[in-house]
Amino acid sequence: MTSNTFSVEIEQIENFRFDVRFAQGGISIIGDEPPPTGQGSGPQPAELLAAAVANCLMASLFFCLTKARTATGTLKAHAEGRLARDAQGRLRVAGIEVTLAAPAATPRCLTLFENYCVVTESVRAGIPVSVKVIDEHGHILHATPALHAPDPDQPPKSYPD
Repeated sequence: MTSNTFSVEIEQIENFRFDVRFAQGGISIIGDEPPPTGQGSGPQPAELLAAAVANCLMASLFFCLTKARTATGTLKAHAEGRLARDAQGRLRVAGIEVTLAAPAATPRCLTLFENYCVVTESVRAGIPVSVKVIDEHGHILHATPALHAPDPDQPPKSYPD
């Protein structure tokens, strides 16, 4: 049985550079903010968020295809995030668009895999995430528009300083 907890340790190296250590696998990466705030010597937190969403979606699709005994070929993903300012002028992740290249995706898996992606479904509670699956020719096999997008008629969420 897998654990229902996970942990990450982060230690400041210098200015906006941080050593990010993942408990699972003992992996460490350097996180940094892009210039002019940081030096851009590693991924910024928003990129790590987009990577987590795309990685989880790809793992969920792969799991379904494996269960369906479908040869997957090499899966690939591209994630693109958008930053926007909230009502107070602070930058926020305004959306993430993920494209998965999955040549052998089955119709059943295409209808199921997003619902089993822990990270994406958690992030969607506050950030719109759209998903597209394409085949090896770039034809769209599946597309989900940004779900749980904030209501444009409602004022933006207020975030503490």
